[in-house]
Amino acid sequence: MPVKIRLQRHGKKGKPFYWIVAADSRSKRDGRFLEKLGTYDPNFNPAKIDLDVDGSVAWLGKGAQPTDTARAILSYKGVMFKNHLLGGVKKGALTEEQAEAKFTAWVDAKEGKVQGKKDGLAQAQVDADTKAFEAEKAVNEARIAAAAPAQEEE
Repeated sequence: MPVKIRLQRHGKKGKPFYWIVAADSRSKRDGRFLEKLGTYDPNFNPAKIDLDVDGSVAWLGKGAQPTDTARAILSYKGVMFKNHLLGGVKKGALTEEQAEAKFTAWVDAKEGKVQGKKDGLAQAQVDADTKAFEAEKAVNEARIAAAAPAQEEE
């Protein structure tokens, strides 16, 4: 039975929400699946991804093939890297502790990058709001100044 790790679409029209599942490759896109590995919500920036890393690595170890999009998500969350490290453990190049230390360091670095992006986006939103407020304030002041001579004539 060829197993694929793929996305299963949920959500309403225009607001997609995906489950990341391990499914028989012959089943329909939104049909039966063997195990739900996580969720992917692209409606946020950055996208929200909740993934069972160990379950995904187990399916990859059993020979499951991820689709292109699922591979990108697994790579983003470090599943592909952990699978690579476990291959090194099987060959004897690394110990289990060394592989876990490398994976933990990678996850910490990735979380720092993601947090930096979130902070940058939040700061950009604050700057845009401030700029819009200043522009509105200038327009209001110009309107008040234009209305002042008309009130003096009355």
